[in-house]
Amino acid sequence: MIFSSIEFLLRFLPIFVIIYYCAPKSLRNFILVLGSFYFYAYGDYKNLLLLISSIIINYGVGRLLIGIEKKQAMDVPQEYRGKAKSGGLRKLLLFLAIMTNVSILILFKWVSGTGMPLGLSFYTFQTISYLIDVYRREVPCERSIIRYATYISMFPQLVSGPIVYYSEVKDALKSRECTLKRVESGAKFFTVGLAMKVLMADSIGILWHEIQTAGFISISTPLAWMGAVGYSLQIYFDFYSYSLMAIGLGRMFGFELPRNFNLPYMAGSVRDFYRRWHMTLGRWFCKYVYIPLGGSRRGKLRTVLNLFAVWLLTSLWHGTGYNFLLWGMSLWFFISLEKLIDIRRQKRGGGRKWRILPHIYICLVIPITWMFFAIPDIREIGVYLGRMTGLVPGMNVNPADALKALQNYGLLFAAGILMCTPLLQKLYRLLSNKMIGKLLLAALFWFSVWKISADGFNPFMYFNF
Repeated sequence: MIFSSIEFLLRFLPIFVIIYYCAPKSLRNFILVLGSFYFYAYGDYKNLLLLISSIIINYGVGRLLIGIEKKQAMDVPQEYRGKAKSGGLRKLLLFLAIMTNVSILILFKWVSGTGMPLGLSFYTFQTISYLIDVYRREVPCERSIIRYATYISMFPQLVSGPIVYYSEVKDALKSRECTLKRVESGAKFFTVGLAMKVLMADSIGILWHEIQTAGFISISTPLAWMGAVGYSLQIYFDFYSYSLMAIGLGRMFGFELPRNFNLPYMAGSVRDFYRRWHMTLGRWFCKYVYIPLGGSRRGKLRTVLNLFAVWLLTSLWHGTGYNFLLWGMSLWFFISLEKLIDIRRQKRGGGRKWRILPHIYICLVIPITWMFFAIPDIREIGVYLGRMTGLVPGMNVNPADALKALQNYGLLFAAGILMCTPLLQKLYRLLSNKMIGKLLLAALFWFSVWKISADGFNPFMYFNF
Protein backbone atom coordinates (compact mmCIF):
# COMPACT_ATOMS: atom_id res chain seq x y z
CA MET A 1 0.00 0.00 0.00
CA ILE A 2 1.25 3.44 -0.91
CA PHE A 3 0.57 6.70 0.94
CA SER A 4 -0.40 8.42 -2.31
CA SER A 5 -3.09 5.90 -3.28
CA ILE A 6 -6.86 5.97 -2.99
CA GLU A 7 -6.80 2.73 -0.97
CA PHE A 8 -4.64 4.35 1.69
CA LEU A 9 -6.11 7.85 1.69
CA LEU A 10 -9.83 7.07 1.68
CA ARG A 11 -10.00 3.58 3.13
CA PHE A 12 -7.13 2.38 5.29
CA LEU A 13 -6.08 5.63 6.97
CA PRO A 14 -9.49 6.98 8.12
CA ILE A 15 -10.61 3.55 9.35
CA PHE A 16 -7.33 2.96 11.16
CA VAL A 17 -7.37 6.41 12.82
CA ILE A 18 -10.89 5.77 14.16
CA ILE A 19 -9.95 2.33 15.52
CA TYR A 20 -6.70 3.65 17.00
CA TYR A 21 -8.30 6.55 18.85
CA CYS A 22 -11.25 4.51 20.05
CA ALA A 23 -9.00 1.80 21.49
CA PRO A 24 -7.82 1.98 25.12
CA LYS A 25 -4.35 3.49 25.52
CA SER A 26 -3.00 0.16 26.73
CA LEU A 27 -3.90 -1.45 23.38
CA ARG A 28 -2.70 1.26 21.00
CA ASN A 29 0.74 -0.28 20.45
CA PHE A 30 -0.90 -3.61 19.66
CA ILE A 31 -3.35 -1.92 17.27
CA LEU A 32 -0.47 -0.10 15.57
CA VAL A 33 1.45 -3.36 15.13
CA LEU A 34 -1.56 -5.13 13.62
CA GLY A 35 -2.27 -2.18 11.34
CA SER A 36 1.37 -2.07 10.28
CA PHE A 37 1.40 -5.78 9.47
CA TYR A 38 -1.75 -5.35 7.37
CA PHE A 39 -0.23 -2.31 5.64
CA TYR A 40 2.94 -4.30 4.90
CA ALA A 41 1.10 -7.43 3.74
CA TYR A 42 -1.04 -5.38 1.36
CA GLY A 43 2.11 -4.42 -0.55
CA ASP A 44 4.36 -7.44 0.06
CA TYR A 45 2.53 -10.28 1.81
CA LYS A 46 5.15 -12.85 0.74
CA ASN A 47 7.78 -11.23 2.97
CA LEU A 48 5.61 -10.44 6.00
CA LEU A 49 6.95 -13.57 7.72
CA LEU A 50 10.49 -12.27 7.21
CA LEU A 51 9.58 -9.02 8.97
CA ILE A 52 7.90 -10.84 11.86
CA SER A 53 10.81 -13.27 12.18
CA SER A 54 13.28 -10.38 12.26
CA ILE A 55 11.30 -8.71 15.03
CA ILE A 56 11.11 -11.87 17.19
CA ILE A 57 14.75 -12.91 16.74
CA ASN A 58 16.28 -9.46 17.27
CA TYR A 59 14.03 -8.80 20.26
CA GLY A 60 15.41 -12.03 21.73
CA VAL A 61 19.00 -10.98 20.96
CA GLY A 62 18.45 -7.70 22.79
CA ARG A 63 17.15 -9.52 25.84
CA LEU A 64 20.09 -11.95 25.71
CA LEU A 65 22.60 -9.09 25.58
CA ILE A 66 21.21 -7.78 28.86
CA GLY A 67 20.78 -11.24 30.35
CA ILE A 68 24.42 -12.14 29.69
CA GLU A 69 25.56 -8.85 31.20
CA LYS A 70 23.54 -9.47 34.37
CA LYS A 71 24.91 -13.02 34.62
CA GLN A 72 28.46 -11.71 34.28
CA ALA A 73 27.79 -9.08 36.93
CA MET A 74 26.50 -11.74 39.35
CA ASP A 75 29.71 -13.71 38.88
CA VAL A 76 31.83 -10.71 39.93
CA PRO A 77 32.41 -9.94 43.64
CA GLN A 78 30.17 -7.24 45.07
CA GLU A 79 32.95 -4.66 45.36
CA TYR A 80 33.78 -4.95 41.65
CA ARG A 81 30.27 -4.91 40.27
CA GLY A 82 29.69 -1.98 37.96
CA LYS A 83 33.35 -2.17 36.91
CA ALA A 84 32.96 -5.43 35.04
CA LYS A 85 33.66 -5.02 31.37
CA SER A 86 31.67 -6.59 28.57
CA GLY A 87 32.66 -10.18 28.05
CA GLY A 88 33.52 -11.92 24.85
CA LEU A 89 30.16 -13.68 24.79
CA ARG A 90 28.24 -10.41 24.42
CA LYS A 91 30.58 -9.27 21.66
CA LEU A 92 30.19 -12.59 19.87
CA LEU A 93 26.41 -12.44 20.16
CA LEU A 94 26.30 -8.88 18.82
CA PHE A 95 28.64 -9.78 15.97
CA LEU A 96 26.56 -12.80 14.98
CA ALA A 97 23.33 -10.81 15.16
CA ILE A 98 24.71 -8.00 12.97
CA MET A 99 26.17 -10.47 10.47
CA THR A 100 22.86 -12.35 10.28
CA ASN A 101 20.90 -9.16 9.59
CA VAL A 102 23.44 -7.94 7.04
CA SER A 103 23.58 -11.38 5.39
CA ILE A 104 19.82 -11.37 4.86
CA LEU A 105 20.11 -7.92 3.30
CA ILE A 106 22.93 -9.12 1.04
CA LEU A 107 21.03 -12.27 0.13
CA PHE A 108 18.06 -10.35 -1.22
CA LYS A 109 19.97 -7.37 -2.63
CA TRP A 110 22.78 -9.20 -4.41
CA VAL A 111 22.06 -12.94 -4.60
CA SER A 112 18.40 -13.94 -4.78
CA GLY A 113 17.33 -12.02 -7.88
CA THR A 114 13.73 -12.09 -6.62
CA GLY A 115 13.62 -8.41 -5.69
CA MET A 116 14.01 -6.64 -2.39
CA PRO A 117 11.44 -7.24 0.36
CA LEU A 118 9.61 -4.00 1.08
CA GLY A 119 11.50 -1.82 3.56
CA LEU A 120 14.21 -4.42 4.29
CA SER A 121 17.11 -1.95 4.07
CA PHE A 122 15.40 0.48 6.43
CA TYR A 123 14.21 -1.86 9.16
CA THR A 124 17.53 -3.77 9.05
CA PHE A 125 19.48 -0.58 9.77
CA GLN A 126 17.01 0.33 12.50
CA THR A 127 17.42 -3.12 14.06
CA ILE A 128 21.22 -2.92 13.97
CA SER A 129 21.20 0.52 15.59
CA TYR A 130 19.02 -0.82 18.41
CA LEU A 131 21.27 -3.82 19.09
CA ILE A 132 24.45 -1.74 19.07
CA ASP A 133 22.94 0.88 21.38
CA VAL A 134 21.77 -1.83 23.80
CA TYR A 135 25.23 -3.39 23.71
CA ARG A 136 26.85 -0.02 24.40
CA ARG A 137 24.34 0.57 27.23
CA GLU A 138 23.18 3.77 25.54
CA VAL A 139 19.55 2.61 25.74
CA PRO A 140 17.79 0.07 27.96
CA CYS A 141 16.71 -3.22 26.46
CA GLU A 142 13.03 -3.15 25.50
CA ARG A 143 11.25 -5.73 27.67
CA SER A 144 7.93 -5.71 25.82
CA ILE A 145 7.93 -7.46 22.46
CA ILE A 146 4.84 -5.44 21.47
CA ARG A 147 6.65 -2.16 22.10
CA TYR A 148 9.70 -3.45 20.21
CA ALA A 149 7.50 -4.58 17.31
CA THR A 150 5.87 -1.14 17.28
CA TYR A 151 9.30 0.50 17.07
CA ILE A 152 10.45 -1.65 14.15
CA SER A 153 7.24 -2.02 12.16
CA MET A 154 5.18 1.17 12.59
CA PHE A 155 3.86 1.77 9.09
CA PRO A 156 4.52 5.54 8.86
CA GLN A 157 8.25 4.86 8.52
CA LEU A 158 8.52 1.14 7.86
CA VAL A 159 9.00 1.19 4.10
CA SER A 160 11.27 4.18 3.40
CA GLY A 161 12.25 5.68 6.72
CA PRO A 162 13.22 7.96 8.25
CA ILE A 163 15.58 5.64 10.15
CA VAL A 164 14.62 6.15 13.78
CA TYR A 165 16.83 5.52 16.81
CA TYR A 166 15.15 3.64 19.64
CA SER A 167 16.19 6.43 22.04
CA GLU A 168 14.03 8.86 20.03
CA VAL A 169 10.78 6.96 20.59
CA LYS A 170 11.31 4.81 23.72
CA ASP A 171 9.33 7.16 25.95
CA ALA A 172 6.51 7.50 23.42
CA LEU A 173 6.31 3.71 23.13
CA LYS A 174 5.35 3.58 26.82
CA SER A 175 3.15 6.66 27.02
CA ARG A 176 2.27 9.24 24.41
CA GLU A 177 -0.16 12.08 23.95
CA CYS A 178 -2.76 11.43 21.26
CA THR A 179 -5.05 14.40 20.77
CA LEU A 180 -7.13 15.93 17.99
CA LYS A 181 -4.64 18.79 17.92
CA ARG A 182 -1.85 16.34 17.09
CA VAL A 183 -4.05 14.73 14.44
CA GLU A 184 -4.59 18.14 12.86
CA SER A 185 -0.88 18.99 13.00
CA GLY A 186 0.07 15.63 11.50
CA ALA A 187 -2.59 15.92 8.80
CA LYS A 188 -1.13 19.27 7.72
CA PHE A 189 2.35 17.77 7.30
CA PHE A 190 0.87 14.79 5.49
CA THR A 191 -1.07 17.02 3.09
CA VAL A 192 1.99 19.08 2.18
CA GLY A 193 3.89 15.86 1.48
CA LEU A 194 1.02 14.41 -0.55
CA ALA A 195 0.74 17.52 -2.73
CA MET A 196 4.51 17.60 -3.18
CA LYS A 197 4.49 13.99 -4.38
CA VAL A 198 1.48 14.15 -6.67
CA LEU A 199 1.73 17.69 -8.05
CA MET A 200 5.51 18.14 -8.17
CA ALA A 201 7.51 14.89 -8.15
CA ASP A 202 5.21 12.91 -10.43
CA SER A 203 4.64 15.82 -12.82
CA ILE A 204 8.32 16.74 -13.18
CA GLY A 205 9.15 13.05 -13.52
CA ILE A 206 7.29 12.91 -16.84
CA LEU A 207 10.12 14.88 -18.46
CA TRP A 208 12.72 12.28 -17.46
CA HIS A 209 10.43 9.55 -18.79
CA GLU A 210 10.12 11.37 -22.12
CA ILE A 211 13.90 11.74 -22.38
CA GLN A 212 14.42 8.03 -21.69
CA THR A 213 11.82 7.15 -24.30
CA ALA A 214 13.40 9.42 -26.92
CA GLY A 215 16.87 7.99 -26.28
CA PHE A 216 19.85 9.88 -24.88
CA ILE A 217 21.67 10.02 -28.21
CA SER A 218 18.85 12.02 -29.79
CA ILE A 219 18.52 14.89 -27.28
CA SER A 220 20.21 18.27 -27.43
CA THR A 221 22.72 19.48 -24.87
CA PRO A 222 20.27 21.99 -23.29
CA LEU A 223 17.62 19.26 -22.96
CA ALA A 224 20.19 16.93 -21.39
CA TRP A 225 20.83 19.55 -18.72
CA MET A 226 17.11 20.09 -18.27
CA GLY A 227 16.67 16.35 -17.80
CA ALA A 228 19.42 16.22 -15.17
CA VAL A 229 17.94 19.14 -13.26
CA GLY A 230 14.45 17.67 -13.64
CA TYR A 231 15.56 14.33 -12.22
CA SER A 232 17.30 16.16 -9.36
CA LEU A 233 14.04 17.90 -8.50
CA GLN A 234 11.98 14.74 -8.98
CA ILE A 235 13.99 12.56 -6.62
CA TYR A 236 14.10 15.34 -4.03
CA PHE A 237 10.36 16.00 -4.00
CA ASP A 238 9.58 12.28 -4.19
CA PHE A 239 11.67 11.33 -1.17
CA TYR A 240 11.09 14.54 0.78
CA SER A 241 7.34 14.14 0.29
CA TYR A 242 7.44 10.61 1.70
CA SER A 243 9.41 11.84 4.73
CA LEU A 244 6.91 14.64 5.35
CA MET A 245 4.00 12.20 5.13
CA ALA A 246 5.79 9.79 7.49
CA ILE A 247 6.41 12.57 10.02
CA GLY A 248 2.78 13.67 9.73
CA LEU A 249 1.44 10.15 10.26
CA GLY A 250 3.80 9.60 13.17
CA ARG A 251 2.56 12.77 14.81
CA MET A 252 -1.06 11.65 14.34
CA PHE A 253 -0.25 8.52 16.36
CA GLY A 254 1.77 10.27 19.06
CA PHE A 255 5.35 9.93 17.75
CA GLU A 256 7.80 12.65 16.79
CA LEU A 257 9.87 11.19 13.97
CA PRO A 258 13.14 12.90 13.00
CA ARG A 259 13.21 15.08 9.91
CA ASN A 260 15.08 13.72 6.93
CA PHE A 261 15.76 16.79 4.78
CA ASN A 262 16.94 20.32 5.44
CA LEU A 263 16.93 22.30 2.18
CA PRO A 264 19.78 20.32 0.58
CA TYR A 265 19.86 22.36 -2.61
CA MET A 266 20.72 25.42 -0.53
CA ALA A 267 24.01 23.77 0.45
CA GLY A 268 27.35 25.28 -0.50
CA SER A 269 29.31 22.02 -0.83
CA VAL A 270 28.71 18.35 -1.60
CA ARG A 271 29.60 17.56 2.01
CA ASP A 272 26.99 20.02 3.23
CA PHE A 273 24.46 18.69 0.70
CA TYR A 274 24.63 15.19 2.17
CA ARG A 275 24.38 16.52 5.69
CA ARG A 276 21.00 17.91 4.61
CA TRP A 277 19.87 15.01 2.36
CA HIS A 278 18.47 11.78 3.86
CA MET A 279 19.86 12.94 7.19
CA THR A 280 18.84 9.86 9.16
CA LEU A 281 20.85 7.59 6.85
CA GLY A 282 23.82 9.96 6.98
CA ARG A 283 23.85 10.10 10.77
CA TRP A 284 23.53 6.28 10.90
CA PHE A 285 26.70 5.83 8.86
CA CYS A 286 28.41 8.56 10.87
CA LYS A 287 27.58 6.98 14.25
CA TYR A 288 28.11 3.32 13.41
CA VAL A 289 30.80 3.42 10.70
CA TYR A 290 32.63 6.75 10.34
CA ILE A 291 33.21 7.57 14.02
CA PRO A 292 34.17 3.99 15.06
CA LEU A 293 36.75 4.00 12.24
CA GLY A 294 38.27 7.16 13.71
CA GLY A 295 36.30 9.87 11.94
CA SER A 296 38.47 12.88 11.15
CA ARG A 297 40.59 12.58 14.31
CA ARG A 298 43.56 10.71 12.82
CA GLY A 299 44.83 12.94 10.06
CA LYS A 300 43.67 13.75 6.55
CA LEU A 301 44.73 10.48 4.92
CA ARG A 302 42.85 8.40 7.49
CA THR A 303 39.86 10.73 7.12
CA VAL A 304 39.82 10.16 3.36
CA LEU A 305 40.00 6.38 3.87
CA ASN A 306 37.18 6.50 6.42
CA LEU A 307 35.06 8.53 4.00
CA PHE A 308 35.82 5.94 1.33
CA ALA A 309 34.45 3.18 3.58
CA VAL A 310 31.30 5.19 4.32
CA TRP A 311 30.55 6.01 0.69
CA LEU A 312 31.36 2.51 -0.51
CA LEU A 313 28.83 1.12 1.97
CA THR A 314 26.34 3.88 1.10
CA SER A 315 26.52 3.03 -2.60
CA LEU A 316 26.12 -0.71 -1.86
CA TRP A 317 23.15 0.06 0.42
CA HIS A 318 21.41 1.79 -2.47
CA GLY A 319 22.00 -0.92 -5.03
CA THR A 320 24.25 -3.50 -6.61
CA GLY A 321 24.73 -1.93 -10.02
CA TYR A 322 28.00 -0.37 -11.11
CA ASN A 323 26.15 2.91 -11.53
CA PHE A 324 25.56 3.11 -7.76
CA LEU A 325 29.24 2.41 -7.14
CA LEU A 326 30.13 5.17 -9.59
CA TRP A 327 27.67 7.49 -7.83
CA GLY A 328 29.12 6.76 -4.40
CA MET A 329 32.73 7.04 -5.51
CA SER A 330 32.11 10.34 -7.29
CA LEU A 331 30.63 11.77 -4.10
CA TRP A 332 33.55 10.40 -2.08
CA PHE A 333 35.93 12.15 -4.46
CA PHE A 334 34.22 15.54 -4.16
CA ILE A 335 33.76 15.32 -0.38
CA SER A 336 37.37 14.23 0.14
CA LEU A 337 38.57 17.06 -2.08
CA GLU A 338 36.49 19.52 -0.07
CA LYS A 339 37.94 18.14 3.15
CA LEU A 340 41.48 18.59 1.88
CA ILE A 341 40.85 22.09 0.52
CA ASP A 342 38.58 23.06 3.44
CA ILE A 343 35.96 25.00 1.48
CA ARG A 344 34.33 26.39 4.61
CA ARG A 345 37.50 28.23 5.64
CA GLN A 346 37.90 29.68 2.16
CA LYS A 347 34.25 30.70 2.19
CA ARG A 348 34.75 32.64 5.42
CA GLY A 349 37.76 34.46 4.05
CA GLY A 350 36.92 34.73 0.37
CA GLY A 351 34.59 37.68 0.32
CA ARG A 352 31.26 38.13 -1.41
CA LYS A 353 32.08 35.89 -4.38
CA TRP A 354 31.96 32.83 -2.10
CA ARG A 355 28.31 33.50 -1.38
CA ILE A 356 27.47 32.62 -4.99
CA LEU A 357 30.19 30.29 -6.26
CA PRO A 358 29.46 27.36 -3.89
CA HIS A 359 25.84 27.30 -5.05
CA ILE A 360 26.90 27.35 -8.69
CA TYR A 361 29.25 24.48 -7.88
CA ILE A 362 26.39 22.50 -6.32
CA CYS A 363 24.08 23.25 -9.27
CA LEU A 364 26.69 21.73 -11.59
CA VAL A 365 27.94 18.78 -9.55
CA ILE A 366 24.76 17.38 -7.99
CA PRO A 367 22.72 16.99 -11.22
CA ILE A 368 25.70 15.24 -12.85
CA THR A 369 26.10 12.79 -9.95
CA TRP A 370 22.36 12.08 -9.98
CA MET A 371 22.78 10.81 -13.54
CA PHE A 372 25.03 8.05 -12.17
CA PHE A 373 22.19 7.21 -9.81
CA ALA A 374 19.42 7.35 -12.41
CA ILE A 375 20.95 5.46 -15.35
CA PRO A 376 21.75 1.76 -14.71
CA ASP A 377 23.86 1.19 -17.83
CA ILE A 378 27.43 2.54 -17.65
CA ARG A 379 27.60 3.07 -21.42
CA GLU A 380 24.34 5.03 -21.35
CA ILE A 381 25.77 7.19 -18.56
CA GLY A 382 28.69 7.98 -20.85
CA VAL A 383 26.31 8.89 -23.65
CA TYR A 384 24.22 11.13 -21.42
CA LEU A 385 27.20 12.96 -19.95
CA GLY A 386 28.54 13.28 -23.47
CA ARG A 387 25.34 14.97 -24.57
CA MET A 388 25.48 17.27 -21.51
CA THR A 389 28.98 18.39 -22.49
CA GLY A 390 28.51 18.15 -26.26
CA LEU A 391 31.45 15.73 -26.51
CA VAL A 392 29.29 12.87 -27.83
CA PRO A 393 27.67 13.70 -31.20
CA GLY A 394 23.92 13.27 -31.27
CA MET A 395 21.75 11.51 -33.83
CA ASN A 396 18.72 13.22 -35.39
CA VAL A 397 18.91 15.90 -32.71
CA ASN A 398 16.20 18.55 -32.77
CA PRO A 399 17.77 21.76 -31.41
CA ALA A 400 14.30 23.03 -30.45
CA ASP A 401 13.57 20.11 -28.10
CA ALA A 402 14.73 22.05 -25.06
CA LEU A 403 12.48 24.98 -25.97
CA LYS A 404 9.49 22.65 -26.26
CA ALA A 405 10.34 21.07 -22.89
CA LEU A 406 10.69 24.52 -21.37
CA GLN A 407 7.22 25.44 -22.63
CA ASN A 408 5.76 22.26 -21.12
CA TYR A 409 7.67 22.21 -17.84
CA GLY A 410 8.96 25.74 -17.32
CA LEU A 411 6.38 26.66 -14.68
CA LEU A 412 6.98 23.38 -12.84
CA PHE A 413 10.73 24.00 -12.87
CA ALA A 414 10.26 27.54 -11.55
CA ALA A 415 7.93 26.33 -8.78
CA GLY A 416 10.28 23.46 -7.95
CA ILE A 417 13.33 25.71 -7.69
CA LEU A 418 11.42 28.12 -5.42
CA MET A 419 10.33 25.19 -3.25
CA CYS A 420 13.99 24.21 -2.80
CA THR A 421 14.52 27.51 -0.94
CA PRO A 422 13.21 28.39 2.54
CA LEU A 423 10.14 30.00 0.92
CA LEU A 424 7.86 26.96 1.34
CA GLN A 425 8.73 26.60 5.02
CA LYS A 426 8.11 30.30 5.63
CA LEU A 427 4.73 30.16 3.89
CA TYR A 428 3.77 27.09 5.92
CA ARG A 429 4.67 28.75 9.22
CA LEU A 430 2.82 31.90 8.17
CA LEU A 431 -0.42 30.29 6.95
CA SER A 432 -0.82 26.81 8.45
CA ASN A 433 -2.61 27.94 11.60
CA LYS A 434 -4.79 30.53 9.87
CA MET A 435 -8.16 29.76 8.34
CA ILE A 436 -6.96 30.62 4.83
CA GLY A 437 -4.06 28.22 5.27
CA LYS A 438 -6.33 25.42 6.47
CA LEU A 439 -8.66 25.96 3.52
CA LEU A 440 -5.72 25.94 1.14
CA LEU A 441 -4.41 22.68 2.64
CA ALA A 442 -7.86 21.10 2.39
CA ALA A 443 -8.05 22.15 -1.27
CA LEU A 444 -4.57 20.73 -1.91
CA PHE A 445 -5.57 17.42 -0.32
CA TRP A 446 -8.73 16.95 -2.38
CA PHE A 447 -7.08 18.18 -5.56
CA SER A 448 -4.29 15.63 -5.00
CA VAL A 449 -6.90 12.90 -4.44
CA TRP A 450 -8.63 13.90 -7.69
CA LYS A 451 -5.28 13.88 -9.52
CA ILE A 452 -4.51 10.38 -8.23
CA SER A 453 -7.94 9.09 -9.25
CA ALA A 454 -7.56 10.64 -12.70
CA ASP A 455 -3.92 9.78 -13.44
CA GLY A 456 -3.24 6.83 -11.15
CA PHE A 457 -0.40 6.78 -8.65
CA ASN A 458 3.35 6.27 -8.97
CA PRO A 459 5.34 4.32 -6.37
CA PHE A 460 7.90 6.25 -4.36
CA MET A 461 11.36 6.05 -5.90
CA TYR A 462 13.06 4.94 -2.68
CA PHE A 463 10.89 1.80 -2.50
CA ASN A 464 13.60 0.28 -4.70
CA PHE A 465 16.37 0.70 -2.14
